[in-house]
Amino acid sequence: MFRILVVCMGNICRSPLASSALQALLAQRRLEHAFAVDSAGTYAGHQGEKPDRRAIAVATARGYSHIARERARGVVPKDFERFDLILAMDRSNLVNLQRLCPADHQHKLHLFLEFAAIAEAGEVPDPYYGNDEGFERVMQLCEQGASGVLDRLTSAPAER
Repeated sequence: MFRILVVCMGNICRSPLASSALQALLAQRRLEHAFAVDSAGTYAGHQGEKPDRRAIAVATARGYSHIARERARGVVPKDFERFDLILAMDRSNLVNLQRLCPADHQHKLHLFLEFAAIAEAGEVPDPYYGNDEGFERVMQLCEQGASGVLDRLTSAPAER
């Protein structure tokens, strides 16, 4: 089983949205047996909390029920061994992951949208201090990213 970890700062907005989009797409493509997805944050201050209510609303409106099971957690050292691919939502979190990650696992670290071949979008912006429209935009980016990630992983296993 190939394991993917999506990471944002607090693990209450972007990474739960990305995880939910990935989970739904895996179910749609009937690939749940081949992939496992989890989310985490580089900041563990929300440990155990549910995702932001706006993230839950936007994901639930699309039928992404997995978000109800998400709980915030911080990245732990074992994650770098356990996961095959670790995707950061933005450069700041990627830099934080690079600082924490042992040298022999650095190759697993990527930006979510760049790995998904959506480089023109750059980073997934943090919607926390914004309005509902910001969460909608992030959900759209996470859906595009999830599709790109799975397309890449299922069409070219050597690129993993």
